[in-house]
Amino acid sequence: MAQDLEKGITAKGTGLGGKSWNILGQLYFPKATCDSTFAFETNSEPGQFVPVHVHPTQEEFILVQEGELDLKLDGKWMKAKAGDLVRMPRGIPHGYFNKSDKPARALFWVSPSRMLEKLFDNLHNVADPMEAVRISAAHEVNFLPMEAND
Repeated sequence: MAQDLEKGITAKGTGLGGKSWNILGQLYFPKATCDSTFAFETNSEPGQFVPVHVHPTQEEFILVQEGELDLKLDGKWMKAKAGDLVRMPRGIPHGYFNKSDKPARALFWVSPSRMLEKLFDNLHNVADPMEAVRISAAHEVNFLPMEAND
């Protein structure tokens, strides 16, 4: 069944329909969802990160809104600051890390949406990182070995 984009505004610090996720300690809010795209806000405290992984079926973007994120993109380290847009083509390994001493907030979106929203539903409150990796692989997100984060 096709899902069309619903018009409207999702306010800062809230999720679509009041929804939010705790994904390994980071707070995520869905902002918009339809078949062609899925947008979500992330809030990362100092030291939090998402290890290097691949979306084989989606393009992904990050618009840093507050703070800064260190990214490992296709094997190279880069820094994205507030206002910067990060472009991550499908199949390119990437991960993001808050290595600063301040919180970071960013708007992410993927195209097409595929199974990412369902993945976040299934990752909500999962505490074991290895279980999160297993669940992610079943939803088209593949984590690389931990050495990829060095």
